[in-house]
Amino acid sequence: MTMKFKARFVLMFLALLVPRLAGGEEKPSASAELQAFVTTALLNNPELKSSESRWRMFASKARQTGSLEDPMLMIKAQNMPVREPFVFNKDSQSAKVVGISQQIPFWGKRGLREKMAMSEAESYRWAYEERKLELARMVKESCYQLWETDREIDAVDKSLQLMNDLVQWTEVKYRVGQSMQQDVHKAGLEKSKMIEMKIALRQQRKSLEAKLNYLLYRPLATPVERMSGFTLPKLIRSADELNRVALEHRPQLRSLGSLVEKGEAGRRLARKEFYPDFNLSLEYMIRQPVTGDMGTDAGDDMFSAGVTFNLPVWREKRQAMVAESMAETAMSTDELNALKNSVALTIYQDVADLERLAGTVDLYKNSMIPQAERSVEASLIAYRVSKADFGMVLDSKIALWNYQRELYRMEADYLMKMAELEATTGIDLTNAAALSPAPEKSEKTAKGIDRTSGTLP
Repeated sequence: MTMKFKARFVLMFLALLVPRLAGGEEKPSASAELQAFVTTALLNNPELKSSESRWRMFASKARQTGSLEDPMLMIKAQNMPVREPFVFNKDSQSAKVVGISQQIPFWGKRGLREKMAMSEAESYRWAYEERKLELARMVKESCYQLWETDREIDAVDKSLQLMNDLVQWTEVKYRVGQSMQQDVHKAGLEKSKMIEMKIALRQQRKSLEAKLNYLLYRPLATPVERMSGFTLPKLIRSADELNRVALEHRPQLRSLGSLVEKGEAGRRLARKEFYPDFNLSLEYMIRQPVTGDMGTDAGDDMFSAGVTFNLPVWREKRQAMVAESMAETAMSTDELNALKNSVALTIYQDVADLERLAGTVDLYKNSMIPQAERSVEASLIAYRVSKADFGMVLDSKIALWNYQRELYRMEADYLMKMAELEATTGIDLTNAAALSPAPEKSEKTAKGIDRTSGTLP
């Protein structure tokens, strides 16, 4: 290997190495930053932790419901003479008694109570999962709004540069008598408006930073760095497919489905209240021999066993319990069906909005904004050679600025609609698995809930 080749190799290696050393680690992508924010919020947000604790509290309570009541231990001295208490060899009826009793509900009641409690705990579990989706949506929307605001600030800076050039040209033309003093003042006024807009945007960014930090449960003044550009994902699934996905994955639907199951278990339990509960008891009497005028009693020990049960004769009370449970089941079922209807409407509206936004963004990027930029360039050239007035230049510049702001707003709206659609369906629409077309579902799944059974498909 020649010295010339070695030197060239070293130079190539340094050319690859120096940028890495100078720039440090590469900045993570916008999607990675966004996912990091969502993960931080899910770990730290106190409202989400409260929802999780509520679910675990009801889950622990449910595990207690299916247990039997503690048995009762009884110790007593029976039939003791008043004149000689605690003397057991004077009367044959005197005895030391040890007993135990156990309350046993009618067959099936204990399992139904446990089913009710478990269904209620399950509803809180899915409410916790729903809260996670909602929190992730709010974090994503805050990030997208920050991204939009940063782009608007950049656009204002570029417009200010253009406005500075325009002000200088206007002053020069005014000095040589090719422009009016009114144009100079108007250019300065427009520049002041742009500065005012930049101040407002910076204040808006601070508010959005505070909102994001609030969701992440960290100091509100924590700075949030600029995020790199987001890409607009395409939605492949249709509204009908997304609706079927939502029926399977939306946590709030499952939460209401659990409440329906709780109501059904409560209705069966209310019907079993027409049957009695039992109390089993066993007593052992310890006796002592007694010798008296009537003869001698050997004092044999005795035991007694028995069962007692309540008499469910007040049927009006139990009929009211059945009616209450049936109303609760009907209420939960109707709430579930109403939510299904609302989810379907939201999905169809979001899909329609996404299609409209995608088409409009494409129109702005490929047609309107390039034309507006060419219009600004042409008007500036014409103004410099005194073939266009100042108002034409200003109108073209304002039109370009408005188109750019509208493009940034629509792109942010598109991403926020995607976040809303993810929260509505309960799945991540940014990965390949979620974006692939859904398999066909059975007719039972498509129809939704059976009003009589109140169960999810």
